[in-house]
Order: sequence, then structure tokens, then C-alpha cells
Amino acid sequence: MKVALASDHGGTNLRKEIADLLNELNIEFEDFGCDCEGSVDYPDYALPVAEKVAAGDFDRGILICGTGIGMSIAANKVKGIRCALVHDTFSAKATRGHNNSNMLAMGERVIGPGLAREIASIWLQEDFEGGRHENRINKMTEYESK
Repeated sequence: MKVALASDHGGTNLRKEIADLLNELNIEFEDFGCDCEGSVDYPDYALPVAEKVAAGDFDRGILICGTGIGMSIAANKVKGIRCALVHDTFSAKATRGHNNSNMLAMGERVIGPGLAREIASIWLQEDFEGGRHENRINKMTEYESK
């Protein structure tokens, strides 16, 4: 698995925690920043990462901002992306198992590093269940292709 990782200024600390987790899990990743102290625009980081995931350059992507909301909205504008905003472990498992999400968004101002690492770990290791869920994913993909 290869993961793209990015944050805006509101998620830099949590992004570093997730980078450490990816190293611990021996998951290949690329960190797309931001490496800044001043305010930046989250779409400048979310959109390029989402495009790389949608193009197949990366299997999955993880985005972090203050709340995760802006990053998830921006990423979901890219065709082929199913970015889930997650702040609990149950949703992390469900979004992979049921929704086959290919991107995860979290908020540094919403959850702490321990929970974020647990969420990311579950999300990275959970498989898509397929079955009845496949039909639902296909409906979204067909709609998106119109």
C-alpha cells in the first residue's frame, strides 16, 4: 500500500503523528506538507493529493486540517474520491468496510493524537467487504460519471 499524506496549517502536528504511525506500520507514504507556520488554503493541499489518489499514483490518502471538514469537502470534489471525515473508531472501520473510502480526513482541533493514530490504523488495515456494499459504491460511481 502507498499512502499520500497532507495537512494545512491546522493539522501539521497530527500529520507528523500519522507519519510516525505509517513508518511504524511499514507503509510507504509521501508527505505533501504543509511545512509552514502561517495560514494556508486547504484546497491547495487536499486537491493535489486527491488527484494523485484518483489517478492511482497512491492507493489511499490521509488529509488533516483543523476540523477535517474543509479537507474532506475539497477532496470529494475530485472524481473517484470517497473521502470520509472520521473522528471515532467505529466510523473508521465502517467507512472502509462498507464505503470503500480511499481517503481519510481528520481534524487536529477535534481529536487528540492517540485517537487519531487508532483511527488511521484501523482505516489502513480494514478491507472493503464488497457484497451488498459493492452495488451501492457502483451507484455512486455511475452517477459521478454522468
